[in-house]
Amino acid sequence: MADPSTERSRRGDARQRGFFEVRWRQFRNAPRPVVRAVMSSLVAATVLGLAFLVYDIALDRGAVLPGGDLRLGVLVIYVALVLAIGASVTWLIVPLPSGAGRPRTTRTGWSAMLGLFAAVPIAYLVLVVLHEILKPLLVDL
Repeated sequence: MADPSTERSRRGDARQRGFFEVRWRQFRNAPRPVVRAVMSSLVAATVLGLAFLVYDIALDRGAVLPGGDLRLGVLVIYVALVLAIGASVTWLIVPLPSGAGRPRTTRTGWSAMLGLFAAVPIAYLVLVVLHEILKPLLVDL
């Protein structure tokens, strides 16, 4: 059995990668289930967030809507819908691995939990981007 130190010296020393190089490599090679969970939540949050932004700007410009100013309620519904859609769509499109020789894939609550955990930060990040970046640009027009 060869000594590991001589084996490493024969191949050449492995170079240490920097922090950002490692993170960039992890970003480029993300697992498919995680990408699907994030994208399903991101699409739902963006579509619903744009609808909320239209409602918010309409109220800021003096629109009189039935029920008055219900921004807080609409915001709570937005977050609940993003979480529900993110979890359910991820449950539908991210099956568990089947293993060797098993043609069927299964879906469990873990797929939905992956979508839920991805949807929580995405819902708030999309709101921040829409409210802090996009809304000031649209209001100044």
